[in-house]
Formats: sequence, structure tokens, C-alpha cells
Amino acid sequence: MTELSTIYKLSLVAAACFFHACSSSSSSSSCPVLDCWFVQEKVGRGGGLTPPTSQEKSLLYIRTDANSHSAESQQPLSDTSPDRVYFITDPAATLCHHSLSPPKGSIEKPQCEISPFLHQPSNLKWVAPLTVSGFSPLYLQADWFSAALRGVDKELAISTVMRAPTATKEPNVILSVTSKTVSVQSRLGKPVLLDCGFWVDPSSPLSGSGFAVEWRYQFRGKGRLVLAYDGKTDRLADTQEKGATLDIEGLHKKGNASLILQEAKVHHSGTYICTVYLPYLLAQVAVELEIVEPPSLSIHPSPLPLAAPGQTLNVHCEASGFAPLSMELSWEFKGADGKARPLESGSVTGHREAWDGTYSQSTWLALDTSKMDLGTGGELTCVAVHPGGTRRARTSLSIIGFTSPSIEDSMAMVGVALVLYGLIKFVFWTFTSSGEAEKLDKKEK
Repeated sequence: MTELSTIYKLSLVAAACFFHACSSSSSSSSCPVLDCWFVQEKVGRGGGLTPPTSQEKSLLYIRTDANSHSAESQQPLSDTSPDRVYFITDPAATLCHHSLSPPKGSIEKPQCEISPFLHQPSNLKWVAPLTVSGFSPLYLQADWFSAALRGVDKELAISTVMRAPTATKEPNVILSVTSKTVSVQSRLGKPVLLDCGFWVDPSSPLSGSGFAVEWRYQFRGKGRLVLAYDGKTDRLADTQEKGATLDIEGLHKKGNASLILQEAKVHHSGTYICTVYLPYLLAQVAVELEIVEPPSLSIHPSPLPLAAPGQTLNVHCEASGFAPLSMELSWEFKGADGKARPLESGSVTGHREAWDGTYSQSTWLALDTSKMDLGTGGELTCVAVHPGGTRRARTSLSIIGFTSPSIEDSMAMVGVALVLYGLIKFVFWTFTSSGEAEKLDKKEK
């Protein structure tokens, strides 16, 4: 019950945050002028697997009202062709997000690409029902564009599909898909929310024709379908992955297409692609998920046995249950002065993978008390530096034979020595006296 309530809260937070961002952006009196790249395939060239593309500088003037002409009064940059200047109307103000307009002088800039968009039906079984009604293609007879944007600090990812009357430079946003969790980290076993929201222009004939949502996973060239939902027939695809859910009510009412993973596992690390389909249209954003679990450390043997000067102790430190692979193991020693100093690096084993996908690794250290300045001992620490945080395991080290007695101990030892000396003298005197008495008795007899 606790886990389900946590997941439900996460979905509510995602929906609230998404629409708060839109509403706060729409209330803004100014939208950014975006430096963009116009990307398209070169015609009549190529022959390889990937067709060559061309890039041209472009400017996007954003407005929330098509009747507003304030943007047109601004002059484009001198090195931008007038053919690549677009005046975009975005009633949802998604493109007016503050992460797309960083302060002047900022080194980091938002990323933006705009391209021609080819509309076409889909054969996917959870998308095909959107076009079976024989929708008239007259609305599609226009110039279509798609734009992909990413805000500074990985704060926002946006993908839009826009329609412009033929031979004009004034496209209107028809479909926008956004994510505010461009990069996510999670601990093992925790619920994870991957944000995805979409908006459809209510004045478009496509808005009442249904939609579909798809989540796919990719990692190192391999991929799989995580979840697919046909919003027109209200049906989830049979290939739904275990533990992956959507907020169906929020999906229909608020466009909240966020994916919820009920329990994070190592194999969840990778790229997740959220795709929203309308009849003949689609837009998608990518979200990176990394499962980061710091290691658990243990030192063996612990506690360490007493060491004598010249003796070598072999100490073993094991790091287990961590992900991802990258980690550094080292040793530290803190003596009686309280100052920690690094020790020579020990030998390190290779990684071992556990059943749950986590890793373990060990390091061995040979403590040679004759070569290392360890004094009378101190605290030995195994240190693991990992993306999930730095972890330490400690144990005490004691070296016998170097302990200097205190004044009280010295006086006590002197006293004991005097007592022993007196006792020895007394015993010697007693035996000597008895021996001489026997000799005198013998002489007298």
C-alpha cells in the first residue's frame, strides 16, 4: 500500500509540475527568439545507409497568439537567410520555457533543430486504429515541420510537430511532447518516474481523433518495447513490461504520459523514448535513466590480530552490491596523531556480477610493519569512490613492542624489581645461613 501511494504521488507531482510550467510560461509576456539549425536531407546525393544532410542557420520567433506581430518587428541576424526565419505560434507556450532563454552572456545555450516533417500512417497495432476511419487528408495538405529542442542544464526536452499554410513561414504547433526529467538517477528498489507530457492544439481536426502512447527502451544498440497504449480503444498492448505503468486517468485528462517503474533494477539503466501519436503525426522525447547504487564495504579479518614489529598482515576489503561498474578502491591509515594519509595501493580483483546485476570487487593490502611507518598502530580504512557516493570501512591496528611505559608504570616496575631482588637475597641468605650452621655442628661433633 505504501509503495502504491508513493507511485500515485509521483504521478500527481509530474502532472502538476508539467502543467504549472506551461501555465507559468504562458503568463510570460515575452517568448525567446531561438537560434536553431534547419536540417534536411540532401536531394540527389548519397547512396549509403544514412542519407547525407545539410544544415543552415535558422531563427525561430515564438509567440503565443497568431495575431501578435511584435516578433516580426525584430530584425533577423545578418548571417541568417530570410528563408530560414520562422514565426511560430505556440498557444500552450511550451516553447516559452525559461530554460530556452538563458541569461545574456551564458556559456551554455539551448539546443534546437528544425526539419521538414513527412506525415504518414503507422502500421503499429496500437497506432493503426487512429487512421482506419478514412480521415480526409485535406488538412494535411500544408507544409509540416518538426522541431527538437533541449533546454540548458538538461532541464527540458521538447519535440513539436507544426503545420504552416503552404509556402509560408508561420507554422502553428499542433503537437508538442515534453519531458522535464531528461536525465534521471535512482537507487535500487525505489519507484522511478520518467516524465512525459503532451499537448494537442484543440482547434486542430486531429485533436478529436484519438492518440496513442509508446515507451521504448534502448541500451547499447539493443531495444525493447516497454509499454504501449491505444488511447482510442483504451487498450494496453500485450507486450507490457512487468512493473511499468501509466496514469491512465491523467493521460486522458491532462496529457500526462509519464512512465512509472515500480521498482528500479540494474537492467533499467538506459535510454527511454516516449512517443505520442496522432493520426499521421508523431513526436518523441528521450529520457536517460541510470541506476546508481553505492557499494557496501567489509574488511577481513576484523578486528585485525595483534602485529609484532617486522610482521606482515594481509588485509582484504570487499565492495559488493554496487552499480554501475566505475569505482576506485584505496587504503588510508590514521596514526596516533590523528592525521590520515594514503597507503600504497593494494592489488585489485576484477568485477564479479551478481544475480541482480550488481557488481562486487575486492582489494588486498600487505601491511609490512617493518617497511611502513605505522608506529604503535592506528585506524586502517578502506575507501571506495563511486558515482553513488564515497563509502568507508574502518578497523583498528595494534602493533606490540613499541609501547613506552608511563612514569607510574616505570616506578611500579622498579618497585617490583626491588622486591624481587630483596626476596632473592633473603632466600639466598636463608640457605647460606643454614648451610654454615650445619658445617659448625659437624665440626663440633
